[in-house]
Amino acid sequence: MGYKHDMLETILAELRHELLTRAPLDALPPRVWRRTGALNTWGTNAIEGNTLSRKDVERILLEGRSVPNRPLPDVLETIQHEQAFESLLPRRPNPIRLSSVLDLHETVFRGIKPDAGQWRRVNVRIAGVRHVPPRMEKVLALMSAWEESYAKQDMEGAGAFPLGARMHFEFESIHPFTDGNGRVGRLLLNLHFLKHNWPPVHILPPDRSRYLRSLNAGHSGDLTGLEAFLRTMMGRSLLDLLNQVGTAEDELKPLRKMAARGPYSAKYLGLRAGQEKLPAIKIAGDWNTSPRALRLYRDQIGRA
Repeated sequence: MGYKHDMLETILAELRHELLTRAPLDALPPRVWRRTGALNTWGTNAIEGNTLSRKDVERILLEGRSVPNRPLPDVLETIQHEQAFESLLPRRPNPIRLSSVLDLHETVFRGIKPDAGQWRRVNVRIAGVRHVPPRMEKVLALMSAWEESYAKQDMEGAGAFPLGARMHFEFESIHPFTDGNGRVGRLLLNLHFLKHNWPPVHILPPDRSRYLRSLNAGHSGDLTGLEAFLRTMMGRSLLDLLNQVGTAEDELKPLRKMAARGPYSAKYLGLRAGQEKLPAIKIAGDWNTSPRALRLYRDQIGRA
């Protein structure tokens, strides 16, 4: 792991410590967890072509209201994915088993896909990807090996980000379902993070091309891009949650406001945010970070 990752992961660990001091993950205020579930559901479905906007999803999941003129499968996927996401916290104490994988697929796709909760019985190709998933008769053996490999690496103390990247890449490579592999794979990835006391990450439409590129790079044996991507996504999740449950130190502010109070220019901070050395979130086109994240960044620079 290089210096950049050491620095970012140290900052992430400090932000996580602050979050868990305020509220253990299973004790986050219900409204915060519901909002997190809505964001996760919108993002994971949208990158797969679901037509509902973020406002549509929030209207359904947070306000309990209907949305007119939207395809019924897209609405069902939204409601049922949120149910699957809600089930992740109670699943934390248990090992990740093949039964969990099938159950998550069934929860998201029941009534939508005829083979919900069943391994694929056809051979498939992934659009735009050179990698060809294994033949259907190999799926069960490969998924059993995936389950064992994850449990073994977890028991040996593999880091949360390298292990998460590997388990997610291998799941998507096997492509065990006819359809819905991305959504179930991302639910499993977030179950992995929750089991290791990290909050869930959200992969949103602007992240799609980088996410797919970093997965494709894994076929050449390089998962460093996927690991880096997951660290960046985790930074955003931590900033977002702390903004909701933390102190004034955790309030998200545009970089130009942060620059006015410190030694760095807004341009420099924007560069560091873009290089993913400073955790930041884009809001309405502008990078935002928190005073706490900026202080942790300064501390790390001072130690380097």
